[in-house]
Amino acid sequence: MTTTWTVRRLHTVDAAQIDALAGVTIDCVEAGASIGFMDPLTRERAVAFWRRVADGVARGERALLVAEDAQGLCGTVQLILDMPDNQPHRADLAKMQVHRRARRQGLGAALMRAAEQMARECGRTLLVLDAVTDGDAARLYARLGWVRVGDIPRYALMPKGGFCSTTFFYRDLAAAER
Repeated sequence: MTTTWTVRRLHTVDAAQIDALAGVTIDCVEAGASIGFMDPLTRERAVAFWRRVADGVARGERALLVAEDAQGLCGTVQLILDMPDNQPHRADLAKMQVHRRARRQGLGAALMRAAEQMARECGRTLLVLDAVTDGDAARLYARLGWVRVGDIPRYALMPKGGFCSTTFFYRDLAAAER
């Protein structure tokens, strides 16, 4: 069975979308994703996070992509555009999340390609991100041509406890187009 989904940019985020995004985040944390939250992640905390993201989207500080399938929202990624004055060409790619029901179907790669295109549309040519060292996301980023910068040991905690190393990556979109 082939699952189909669509990816689109949200310029505003309503309450129903915030609730759906919170559900994706909770699912990812329960599955062990180190995306800044500890398990158990309450719905209230996840909703509060997404309200802050929605505010940043409304102010133009963040660009947000969502993926939807027949069951609803199943993935997301965002670009943090609010950079210092001397870095107007750069964005941080953050909180790439794919619900367990949509994993291993190419959605993560599709979200990353869409995020790169969105960055170009926002006038950004350099993207930076971090991921759990040797985790699924880090392997995806390497496969997609992101350049591994290095690892920092004991950088963060996994959702159920225990330290993990973090690997930093960058993607030079200007060089990729040459």
